[in-house]
Amino acid sequence: MGEMEPRAEEWLARALSQVEADHGAVHLLFPQAERRGGTGARRALLAALHGDQATIRALYERGDSGERLTILAALPELGLGAAAIPLVEDALRTNDARLVAAALGPYGAQWLDDHAFRQGVLKCVFMEIPLASIAGLDRRTDVELTRMLSDFATERRAAGRPVPHDILERI
Repeated sequence: MGEMEPRAEEWLARALSQVEADHGAVHLLFPQAERRGGTGARRALLAALHGDQATIRALYERGDSGERLTILAALPELGLGAAAIPLVEDALRTNDARLVAAALGPYGAQWLDDHAFRQGVLKCVFMEIPLASIAGLDRRTDVELTRMLSDFATERRAAGRPVPHDILERI
């Protein structure tokens, strides 16, 4: 990441001051942050919310895919504990492979319960998202997840379809 242009740096400094003074200001600033404040500006604005769960959730719910991706990626840094699980669960219900993969990043790996994590992994398999992109997969793999992946492989073979290599490595 290169240095920000002075105008972007100034915009971001003003935006952060506004958000620090009034968290509601982030609703106008967040959508334009990457364009006006440069790479990382959205994450900086999220950090300035100091764990304001309601505002972060509202940003996610109103956000486009890019904004949602930023929020999902930033979750481990926001100090929300388990409060952001509904955002991760929402992302896992989408058909956007980028959101599904982001949902199974470090935050999802830490906070999702075993059932939700397993279902997320299986969704990745169906969406052909590489298992290597799933945070904590080695740590979270259990007998039930191995069984689910094995069943998937059996069904693929029975249908005459190839089994993805990363699944074969896990069963």
